[in-house]
Parts: sequence; structure tokens; C-alpha cells
Amino acid sequence: MKNKLISGLSLLLMSLQCGILSAQTDAGTGAGVGSDASIVYPTGMTTSAMDSLLSDWKTKNFVFIEGEGCSDDMPNPVFDDSTYISRLSKLPTVIELPYNAVVRQYIDAYTTRLRKMVTSVLGVSNFYMPIIEEALDASGLPLELKYLPIIESAMNPSAVSRAGASGLWQFMLTTGKVYGLTSNSLIDERRDPVKSTWAAVAYLKDLYEIYHDWPLVIAAYNCGPGTVNKAIKRNGGKTDYWEIYYSLPKETRGYVPSFIAANYVMNYYCEHGICPAVADLALDTDTVLISRNLHFRQISDICQVPMEEIRSLNPQYKKDIIPGESMPCTLRLPQEVLYNFIANEDTVYKYKADEFFSKRKTVQIKEEAKSSSSSPRYHRIRSGETLSTIARRYGTTVKRLKQLNGLKNDRISAGKSLRVR
Repeated sequence: MKNKLISGLSLLLMSLQCGILSAQTDAGTGAGVGSDASIVYPTGMTTSAMDSLLSDWKTKNFVFIEGEGCSDDMPNPVFDDSTYISRLSKLPTVIELPYNAVVRQYIDAYTTRLRKMVTSVLGVSNFYMPIIEEALDASGLPLELKYLPIIESAMNPSAVSRAGASGLWQFMLTTGKVYGLTSNSLIDERRDPVKSTWAAVAYLKDLYEIYHDWPLVIAAYNCGPGTVNKAIKRNGGKTDYWEIYYSLPKETRGYVPSFIAANYVMNYYCEHGICPAVADLALDTDTVLISRNLHFRQISDICQVPMEEIRSLNPQYKKDIIPGESMPCTLRLPQEVLYNFIANEDTVYKYKADEFFSKRKTVQIKEEAKSSSSSPRYHRIRSGETLSTIARRYGTTVKRLKQLNGLKNDRISAGKSLRVR
């Protein structure tokens, strides 16, 4: 509770700071190096991504704090190019963050029509940024890569693209499996914020071993190393992202500029009057290992926690079922709820277990029902047939055929009728 209060106060201070720092400046020209009206916005900047994020349970529980010069619907202050260049140059980054007209396009998008998404992302980042920063730092990768999920999914672990990519890092199914992410009917670890983050870090490290250049790595993360290699080849072996720019797919052309813009807006949102959302939620969560099958409803009813909260904290489980008997699984809950779960674990597992896990392990096939008809059935004997072949044909026995026909031996004659039922 103490950490939750501190986190809430820090976000409140950021909101108030936004009101102080919002600046009125001269109108900018938008000039820069090159422009491109044909670029396609990355997945995380689309309307569907925004709708997906804003429908998330956590986002619905945000409290939007407005201060002086800090409002959800206030006009965006306009700055000149030199201001953007100066601000980007001051960011303590390893990855080069140059400015041009395309980067300006994305900064304008984030600070105007995507303002509400940025507000929500700032709130959601309190849940996911610590996970991402820990993985990047442990692997020795630049921390500014933590903003890639904003472009990929608008920081929504439940996001699914039209192409089938899923999760914070938008892994395709095959790539996810290469990096150890399980996907089946009940679980999709591409949506697991922790496991998918470590998988993404491993993928980024592998890409860096190929290119030793972060803009190319970021481009390859979007369109694949094969596509980047073709663009390099078409440009005579040049390995500068900006020199192979027009040989890349339209979405990838916008991917690096949008990454630069995301770094900008996540550091300078106050200057644009954008308020961070404060989540009225328990930020202190913990995990427990589950080794038995468990349904979210069992947890919800016994531990008195909303289903949507469980789903939001455990987006990897597709059908509200944790398949603990198939593989060790983690369950994330607010700490106070987790203590309650552990204290009542046996009760939780037993609650309506037959209702939630009623799949039959074995099943018997009943014998075919005998015909209720009492009408006898006859078979005309053909040349070469015996009682044995006729019995097999009608699913009966030689003994039964003899009884039905009053036969004392196995001799039968072609052309005669034999009762078989």
C-alpha cells in the first residue's frame, strides 16, 4: 500500500509539473531532412491499437488528473525545429536519435491525435516498464529500447494485429516459438509481459549480432532481417538506415522515425501539456507457481477479486484457464489477494472443480442396441457361402444360425433361404 501511495504521488507531481513546464513558443516550420507522405503508421499508432488499449481493464481504472496547462483536450503547443533537435540531442541514449521532417510527422501525431493514447501509455508504463528495463539492463542493451512496445502494441499485452502478431512485443507465432514462447489453445506466452520481454531482448541481441547498428536492428525487428538485407543489397551494401530508407517497406520507413518520436514524447510530454494517467490500482503484485488446473472464476469467487483484474494481470491465458497440470504456470495477483489465495488454496482448487474441469479422461462405447423389431430376416444362400461367412456378414454366430434354422450340422444349399435374425 505504501508503494502504491508513493507511485500515485509521483504521478501526481508529474502532472502538476506538466502544468508548470508547458511552454508557449514560436510556430515551427516543420522543415527537416526529407519528408514522406506514403509511410504507413506502425501497429501501435493505429485506431484499433488505441481502442484496444483504452478498453483494457487497467486503462478503464485510470484517474486523469488535469492541472494548469495540462488537459486532455488542450491544444498542442507548437515548437520550431531547433527546439526538437535540441531536446532529442539532450536525451542520454546510446541509440542515435536524429531529427527530420518524418520524425516531426510522428511527434506531431503523438502530441495531437494520439494524445489520449500517450496519456494512457504513461499510466500503463508503471506496470510494464520495470519489467522491460530489468531485462534490457541485465542483457546490456540500450534502455531506450523500452519504448519499442509503444510502437508495437501501445503497451497492451493483449493486442493482436491483423497479421496475427500478439502481445506487448507483437511476436508472430513462429518467431515466438523460436524464442521459447508456448502457444496452444489455452495459453499464449506471447501475451505474457515477462516471458515475451525476455524473448524480445534475446531477439534484439541476435539482430544486433547481425548488423551492429541499432536503427537497422529496429527496422529488422519490424520487417525481418531478410527484408533489411535485400534493401542493403539494392543500395550497394550501404548499412545506414537513412540511405536505404526508400528500399524498405512503407511501414518500416515509419518505424525508426516513430521510435525516435516515442523517445521524444515519453520524455517531453509535459512540454506538450500531456498528463500521465494515474491508475487507481494496486501496483504491488507478485506471482505464485501453479501446478494444478485452475479457473479464474475459482480465484475470483473465493478471493473476491474481479475477473477483469485477473485477466488484465494474466493476459497469457486465453480461456480463463491456467493449465497447471500440463506445465508449470505463473499466476500474478495483487499482493493482498495473493496472500488470500495462498491461505485458501485448497478451497480455491476444490470450488466448482467438477463444473470447470468436466472433461472426460476415458469413455466407453456401448454395444450396439439390438433391433426392437421382431420380424425375422432372411438371407438367400449363394454358391460357395458357408455358415461361417454368413455369420460374419450379419454379426452373429454359427451356433445362432443353427438355432434359428433348426440345423443339426453345417451343411447348407445354394438357392435356399436362411434365417439370420
